[in-house]
Parts: sequence; C-alpha cells; structure tokens
Amino acid sequence: MTEQNAQHSLALGAEPAADDVAPMSPVPTDPLWVERNGTRTYTGFSGRGARVDIGPASAGAVFTPGELLKIALAACAGMSSDVKLARALGDDYQVTIRVDGPKHATEDRYPELHETFEIDLSSLDEATRAKTLLLAQRSIDRSCTVANTLVAGAVVPPAEFVPPAEQPGRVEPAEPGA
Repeated sequence: MTEQNAQHSLALGAEPAADDVAPMSPVPTDPLWVERNGTRTYTGFSGRGARVDIGPASAGAVFTPGELLKIALAACAGMSSDVKLARALGDDYQVTIRVDGPKHATEDRYPELHETFEIDLSSLDEATRAKTLLLAQRSIDRSCTVANTLVAGAVVPPAEFVPPAEQPGRVEPAEPGA
C-alpha cells in the first residue's frame, strides 16, 4: 500500500489489520499486444483470447487509449473491493463504478481521475456501512494494481522498434532481384 493510500485509509478511522484487505492477484504472464487495423485503429489481444478494439472516438465503437485507462482503473477498484462488498451486501449486489477526469489538453494526460461507486448501502446500519467502506477502500489501496501504478508514477522508457517476430506459417517477402 502506498503511503498516500495508507493515509487515506487511516483517515477513514481505523488501523489496518492484516486480514481485512483483498489478497493481491497473481501476476499474469500471458502476452499482450495490439495489431494495426487501419489508420489509428488497433485491436488489443491477450494470450488468453481476450480482445478489444482501440482507436480515436471518431472511429465509432472503439475505446480510446485514455478510456481504456479509465475503465482499467474502475474495473480494478471493483475487483479489489468485490469480496468486502459482497460479504456485507450479498454475492448478487449491484454496482456501477464511474471514472472521470478531464484531459489536460496541452500535456496530453489526465492530471486527476475520480472514481465513483454507485451502490445501494441502505440495507446496512451506519456502523456496518462505515466498516464496509473502510475495508473496501483498504482493499483498493492494497490490491488495485492500476491505481497503485498511477499513484507511484510508473517509469515508461522509450519504445523499442524491432523487426517483426517470426510467426509460424508466415512467409517473408523475397528480396528484390532474388
């Protein structure tokens, strides 16, 4: 848990306990890549068979890279807090998690991202509600890889440009004059 996140949890009113947060997920080792489909449009893939269409908003039913970042943050927060919320509300609880934050036009980045959980907690008494929210936030602070990466400021080195990897069945073009 980052110091900023720990301070946030402590500000909610309790000391952290070792067993009250979601466990960290194992690190997936499946490959991730994108393939170009056309001008500024790509499809993202995982080695598990997942896929997502990516491009500018003008391309229609695609996600922009910034939207994927925001969706990743929302999904990560939801997955991290799921067990704590289900324990209090039941496995069939409903939640919508929205993420917003304006893009800084000249710096091409999001200076702040705000998550909002739309969730019905009316069935909980005030003490249970407060404890559930505290535990949910602690779980997010500890095990939301996306938020932890953003808060820590991941190092992103310059991209590497290499020849395409050999693919089974791929025929390399013949050299001119061969």
